[in-house]
Parts: sequence; C-alpha cells; structure tokens
Amino acid sequence: MLGHWLDRSPDGTLDEADKGRIPAGQYRVHAAGILELEPDHVQPQARACVLSVGIHGNETAPIELLGELLARLEAGLLRLGAPVLVILGNIPAVHAQTRFIATNLNRLFRRDLDESGDEPQRAKALMDAVDGFYARHPLPRLHYDMHTAIRDSRYPRFAVEPFADVRIEGEQWRWLAAAGIQAVLHQHRHSWTFSHYSKHYHQAQAFTLELGKVAPFGENDLDALRPMGALLEALVEGRDPPGAEASRMAFFRVEHELMREADDFALCFADDTPNFTEFAPGTRLARDSVAGDCVVGEHPLAVVFPNARVELGARAALLVSPATPPE
Repeated sequence: MLGHWLDRSPDGTLDEADKGRIPAGQYRVHAAGILELEPDHVQPQARACVLSVGIHGNETAPIELLGELLARLEAGLLRLGAPVLVILGNIPAVHAQTRFIATNLNRLFRRDLDESGDEPQRAKALMDAVDGFYARHPLPRLHYDMHTAIRDSRYPRFAVEPFADVRIEGEQWRWLAAAGIQAVLHQHRHSWTFSHYSKHYHQAQAFTLELGKVAPFGENDLDALRPMGALLEALVEGRDPPGAEASRMAFFRVEHELMREADDFALCFADDTPNFTEFAPGTRLARDSVAGDCVVGEHPLAVVFPNARVELGARAALLVSPATPPE
C-alpha cells in the first residue's frame, strides 16, 4: 500500500483503510496527501521528521524518491524508528503536471494568510498538519521540503536555508554534504515557504532542497539521488545519517530579491541561463517600468531562480554572492 500511496494521491483518493500496520510501526492517512508514520519504538537519535514533496506539481524526482522509501519501509527493508509526516503538497498540480493551478503554493505558508482559493486552503491544511504532528511528537524537529528546479544549475543539488531566528546545527551541514548537496543558499529575510514555516513557527531544522532539474515522471535520474536517499532512510530509522565535511559545499547569501512590479517586466539575459551564473558589475539584469532597471553594483552577483513569468509583486530572481562556510 505505502509504496503506491503517492501514486494514488494525485487523484485525491484514499486507500480502503486509512490506517494500518507496517513492520516496526503503523501508518495513518489523515487526508489526501498527508500520511503519518509512527514507530512502535522511538530510537534514541530520532527526530520528528516532516518530509514534503510536490509543493510544485511538476517537480517529480522527489516524489519518486519518497515513493521508493515508502516501498522499502512496507517491505521490511527498513525499520521505522522515528515519527515521520509525509506530505504530497499540491495534488491537483501533480495530477496536471504543472507548477501550480491558480497561484504558487510555496508562498502561502503564514499563519495570517487571508487569501481564498484552493491553494490557500491547501496551505492552511498543511500548516495544520505540521502543527499537529509536532505537538504529538516532542522530539527535535526536522523538515526537508524537496523540490527540483525549472532550469539547469552550476550546482544541480542545493539547499536553501530559510531565514529565521534559529541556529542550524553543524550536523545538518555534514549530513547534507554527505547526501550530495553541492551548495547552500542562506535566505536574508522571511519568505513564507513551507520549510520556512517549520523553521520560523516551530524552530525546526528546515531546508528547501533542490534535487536536480524538473522532468516528467519516469525520466528522472534517481541514481544521482542515492546519497539523499541514504539520508532519508537514516532519518526514518531514527539513526544519525552519514556525514562529510561541510566545506565540500559552496555557500552563498542572498543580497537582493528581484521583484516583478510591472506587466512589462523583462530579464536581460537568456531564458536558459543556469542557476548560480555570475554577472559582472555594471550588467543590466532586468527592466521594469515601475521599479526601474536592475543593474549589478560594485561586486559580482549570481542569479538563482530567475523567472520573468511570475505573478505581479512576486519574486523574479534571487541575486546572491559567496558566503563563508559555517565552522
């Protein structure tokens, strides 16, 4: 059942039984796309883990990776040793194989959200699910929100650390380095993404993980994600994952958010420009009749997540510079 749960979730249906046993634990489907795993015995190194995928519906590799993990749990190849909340985010968008239906779900995770519509309602349901999960399991909190990027990248696998008044533990950098993460981007202000929600409101160790480039189901290179799979397997078993030197990753900090303010907004570089491409001082990066031109200042800046087709008032790119690795 669990190995196919994510496959069935896009049509919104639940299984015949919404709860049951798996080796070393039990599962409960709280609602479509919200699955909780509870071990018979919580291991000493266990964290309360939220593992989310499909917040953008066309980002399929993490869905397949998590499906493999659930299948191994159900088959008894892994032994559940930690409470885990598995979330498939935007079910209609996954079914339609599009980034979102009406609006970007990954900008809606704030408790004072006053927007209406299907995606705002889904954001509220997912926030409620996370709140309840962490309340039920008083353990160290962890949230990995797994994505893939819409473009190529100098670093195909990278982590975004949300901004919040929570110190990231050194073990997290070591785990991510061993899991094949190649770069880390420190956010500079609140961004209201799903991983930010858990870090800001629940003081969780939380990251948005970009695990390669968008591809249709069945066309993802899951071999490149085996180290990440090993990290997830360790977490669900309630043991410490493998570690490596954090210095093998490149670190960046956000210097500026480039926002789309006008209908005529345009980026001044090619649509296929990879993430982390660096631009020299004096380079014009964008035109906007409301906000004016964006021009690189005295120091080079690299661009991450450029997308000129975002909604008005939304972020069209992050401009970043190198940062010192944590000690």
